[in-house]
Amino acid sequence: MNILFLLLISLNVYSLVGQINNYQNKNIDSLVCIADDYYCRGKHEQAIEKYEKILSLIKEDSSDNILKQLAYCYIKIGDAEIASVYIEKYIQVSLDVSFIDHSYFKDISNVKLYTEIADRYKAKTNLWTTFCLCIGFMGIFVAVVLNFRKRSDRIGNLLMSAFVMLHSFFILHLYLLLTNYHYYLPHTLYFSTTFSFLYGPLIYFYFKRIKIDYTFKKSDILHAVPTLLLIVLLSPMYVLSEEEKLRIMVLNDNVPYSIPISLIKLVSLYFYGILIYRIYIKSMKNKRETITKIEQYWQRNIFAFCSLYVITYTIFTILVIQSIDKGFLFNIQVASMVLLVLYVSYTALVQPSIFGHSDMEENEKPDISHQKPKVKLSRYKNSGLTESLSLELKERLLFLLDSEKVYKQNDITLQKLSELLGTTRHNTSQVINEHFNLNFFDLINSYRIKEAKKILRLYDGHKQANIIDVIYEVGFNNKVTFYKSFRKYNKMTPSEYIKLFVA
Repeated sequence: MNILFLLLISLNVYSLVGQINNYQNKNIDSLVCIADDYYCRGKHEQAIEKYEKILSLIKEDSSDNILKQLAYCYIKIGDAEIASVYIEKYIQVSLDVSFIDHSYFKDISNVKLYTEIADRYKAKTNLWTTFCLCIGFMGIFVAVVLNFRKRSDRIGNLLMSAFVMLHSFFILHLYLLLTNYHYYLPHTLYFSTTFSFLYGPLIYFYFKRIKIDYTFKKSDILHAVPTLLLIVLLSPMYVLSEEEKLRIMVLNDNVPYSIPISLIKLVSLYFYGILIYRIYIKSMKNKRETITKIEQYWQRNIFAFCSLYVITYTIFTILVIQSIDKGFLFNIQVASMVLLVLYVSYTALVQPSIFGHSDMEENEKPDISHQKPKVKLSRYKNSGLTESLSLELKERLLFLLDSEKVYKQNDITLQKLSELLGTTRHNTSQVINEHFNLNFFDLINSYRIKEAKKILRLYDGHKQANIIDVIYEVGFNNKVTFYKSFRKYNKMTPSEYIKLFVA
């Protein structure tokens, strides 16, 4: 009986609450009709009184139309300051950033509060942001093209292209932020943040690759762990709906760990910057390192641009902590990235040899400065080898050397190589001479030395007794020939090479 009594009371209370809500809703609807009527008849002050009363009775998430009407009313009575307040409140509730461009607001375009709100939400472009947009897309194009260079160091180019690609994405993201177009592309929220911790590792391994021809190890994957953790950390943000992301943008609700991410990235940049500095200075002190002037300038300039990037990112991080997202200091960070992308693009266009050199690098080629310029020798004058067949044999020869590694066969001869190519000794000799400007033995030995250097770089400096194993592994038959060839191509002994290049 008691339970039945309580149930009846609950039903009566529920019914009473429903009646109250219905009465309140009808009252609000009535007030809205009255306020709208006042507005239509030009009685804006009376309309404001009713709209503000309605605003106190309804929930914030359903107040967008009332806020809009209040903005219009205050425009009509000439109170631009309060109108601006309601304009911003309407945008924050409705997420309609295009409202800032309404024709009603032309008369208050010079009011300070309105201009501040317009600067925050209104889409805008200028010469600088347009320039950044062009550089961003150009950087993406160059990053893709770098990976199609023939006979290049594909790993080195991949590292540099990834480095440029990340900078280009960041430039494009900043373009969206500076122009307020990110409001129209909500899914770009934090899209350049994901790979914040990859800048340092990419340029570090690129320097190791171009300075000591570094070969990756399984343990190097540890450098990607911070990025993987960051992806896990940000994953809840990426699965949000478009409306939820837009709300974060409009309300400027920064992710709670945005400042820690910036600080950790800064620490990462300094850490890898120190490692790059050590590699660069070590190579500068190594007077026996034989690289071209173009390569020296390239390495020096990339090092300088990376140093500039670290400095400007330090400033950028301070601005992030201070919640400053505009001004000269903010644009310095953008400018440093633009300059880097421009420089890499310029180099790829004007000095393509930096990214598209032969697999047999300049410092690994024998000294042929004393040889005569490459010409078709008279002994090949009456050769039946056509130009098309010559090029075909050259490609087959490169495949045998680069992929099959026939030079590792210690009994390889010109005759055996010719049989593998399916041609005569005479044709093989002609192809080697005309396309490589070398003789058979110099070509084979240069590849053997290059392979030996890759193996020696894996040594820790205490395993020199095993150099003899390397000699036979790469195809040499004796230690004397190996040492003679190694010094000829590198101006140092294998032991000196291990001490000099292994960190």
